Amino acid sequence: MAAASYLPSEDQFLCSICLDLFTDPVSTSCGHNFCKDCITEHWDTSDRCQCPMCKKEFNTRPELHVNTFISEMVAQFRQSAQQKARSSSSSEQQVFKAGEVPCDVCTETKLKALKSCLVCLTSYCETHLEPHLTKSVLKRHQLIDPVENLEDRMCPKHDKPLELFCKTDQTCVCMLCTVSDHKMHDVVPLKEEYEDKKAELGKTEAKIQQMIQRRRLKIQEIKHSVDLTEKDADREVAELFQVFTALKESVERLINTIKEKQKETEKKAETLIKELDLEISQLKKRSAKVEHLSRSEDHLHVLQGVKTLNIQHPSPTKDWTKVSIPPPSYEGTVENAVAQLEQTLTELRKLLEGTVVRAVVQLEETFSQEMKELIEPELKDVQKYAVNVTLDPDTAHPNLILSGGGKRVSLGDVTTNLAYNPKRFHYSVCVLGKQSFSSGTFYYEVQVKGKTDWELGVARESINRMGKIRLSPQRGIWIAWLRNGNEYKALDDPPVLLSLKSQPQKVGVFVDYEEGLVSFYDVDVAALIYSFTGCSFTEKLFPYFSPCVNDGTQNSAPLIISPVRVN
Repeated sequence: MAAASYLPSEDQFLCSICLDLFTDPVSTSCGHNFCKDCITEHWDTSDRCQCPMCKKEFNTRPELHVNTFISEMVAQFRQSAQQKARSSSSSEQQVFKAGEVPCDVCTETKLKALKSCLVCLTSYCETHLEPHLTKSVLKRHQLIDPVENLEDRMCPKHDKPLELFCKTDQTCVCMLCTVSDHKMHDVVPLKEEYEDKKAELGKTEAKIQQMIQRRRLKIQEIKHSVDLTEKDADREVAELFQVFTALKESVERLINTIKEKQKETEKKAETLIKELDLEISQLKKRSAKVEHLSRSEDHLHVLQGVKTLNIQHPSPTKDWTKVSIPPPSYEGTVENAVAQLEQTLTELRKLLEGTVVRAVVQLEETFSQEMKELIEPELKDVQKYAVNVTLDPDTAHPNLILSGGGKRVSLGDVTTNLAYNPKRFHYSVCVLGKQSFSSGTFYYEVQVKGKTDWELGVARESINRMGKIRLSPQRGIWIAWLRNGNEYKALDDPPVLLSLKSQPQKVGVFVDYEEGLVSFYDVDVAALIYSFTGCSFTEKLFPYFSPCVNDGTQNSAPLIISPVRVN
């Protein structure tokens, strides 16, 4: 019986290759055991088929079969080890450690909490949690994974659990809040809003994954485009080398022609010099004879010598007065070479111009298409967060005219005499939307057609209403504007001059409160105009509109809040 309960140690079930418990153990003819995959991979990567333990070589690779006895022993060992681990973990009550949530009921040794109750606002260890699992009254309580600071789940004003959600103000409230600050608001249970938000998060995650996938595909497309442009570049470079080679050959031919003509000139000069040297030698001999006779006083000898020399008719010599070496003529050669060079350079210029123009046009077309493909899905996504924005007459400058059910604003010629209102802008010609936002995302569109000046964006609640507004994010306003019909600018820190391919006729404004993002879109062409990123929002945000001054009649067209239609 004692032998039956005996369980070998772990070392006996370790594969000597992977040093882990056997998986599908097989035995070789030499009696050693290995994981089937380990020994197969070892033989696949080795030059010899031999046992890794005893180095015994096999003429042919042995056929391997799983050793069922060892396999069963390993399975029994695993099961025993798991049971031992479970019993040891249940026997040693998990004592609370730093970074973990302690049980609120334990008085002496604080144990690790297993669950937290949102009704009791208490965290329980395994022992103290038992009533919540057995008693019918406590079973209805909501248990969650242990969390710290359960007091944060209490309403700071009424000291009641935050068990409701106000959709109007997008915040968690207690029961007493619904009869005071949030009376007549759209309030639902936390669980209901949780389910809705969780579903939205699932959709958002799916959209993000789709966007990631689209961008990965776009990366592949761009890489493919780069590969194609690389081939085009290689072809263009080859053509350039051909042109430069032709240019080099033309110059070399010109140089060779000039050298050959110079050699011909030198050869002719050498021939003439040899002929002259010969005549000089002959003349020197005759001169010596004449000199010898002129010194003799022998009458007969002199007369006989003169007769021999024939001084009356000296030996004929060449007339060198008209002989010369004309310089080589390179006129035709140079002109022909220059003509060839000019032709080659013209071809090179055309090739370069064609290459650059084609490359620039192709780059612009590719970039525009890729940007459109990237922005269009984003615009469709943000358009889903469209909200119904109307203009707030209590904030409108006295010279502004609101119409169209709070959807149109333009500048009038007469200042309206209105009662004092601290919300109203008294200096800047602008107006805010009625709707405010302190969380989440929202989007709206404004028609700017026919205007030469405008300002659009969002502003925080505490923006200056009495004096001049400093237009920058530091002052609580995030806007883009148009000036003089074609000067677009984002009033960031510092301001950014925008270069747009087309003049927007309808501008979309998107805000993500938690992400600190304000983006402007050209709706008609689905193009991103500008994005403020990393913004810090701490107050309510209001849509901001300014039609600017009329400039006679050039800028008299109104700003119109348009219904959002998904492209």
